[in-house]
Amino acid sequence: MIARIEGKLVRLDTESALVQVGAVAYEVMLPSYCVGALSGSIGSDITFCTMEYYEGSLGGSNLIPRIIGFLSDTERDFFKKFTSVKGIGIRKALRSLNIPIANIASAIEAGDEKMLMALDGIGKKMAQQIIVGLKGKLGGFAVGVEQAAASSAFKPFQAQALEILIAWGEKRNEAIELVELACRKHPDIKSAEELVPLVYRLKQGVEV
Repeated sequence: MIARIEGKLVRLDTESALVQVGAVAYEVMLPSYCVGALSGSIGSDITFCTMEYYEGSLGGSNLIPRIIGFLSDTERDFFKKFTSVKGIGIRKALRSLNIPIANIASAIEAGDEKMLMALDGIGKKMAQQIIVGLKGKLGGFAVGVEQAAASSAFKPFQAQALEILIAWGEKRNEAIELVELACRKHPDIKSAEELVPLVYRLKQGVEV
């Protein structure tokens, strides 16, 4: 299974991206919020955490392999839980996830039907079904609205650095502040690989 793709973003449309990796270009399907986050990133290096699935009828002979991309492992894990709800298939989930997953997880944990009904293709009955199926299971994905707004404004490489820091035990709000500080001090940084070590130097009080 392809779990990660690193390459140059050469095309972005309303549902997918084209990533050039050496001589091979991969078409990667994206949730709606990812398309918005990547706006203006054509020509930049990008890393997608990915999952694969086959599109088509299991009884048919035309199963088509597809790759779905996310900006972090956390987002991919949320997508798997979200699509476990009966009635939410892959395509429906990709269209409906048009705001950051932290906000969606917070709405589910709060039982906020109205916010879920604002998602593309989600009606009242489906919103209720999502809450019944997932409430109490998404605490690790839900953060405060202000934190979600701050992290959703990050560029892709900043979001990737943030998820690495959280995976290594940093608190989300503190990691957001450190990423913002590091990028203000060094606006020339363009990759998570450069950003993460710099964040730790700042945290340790090393002047950079």
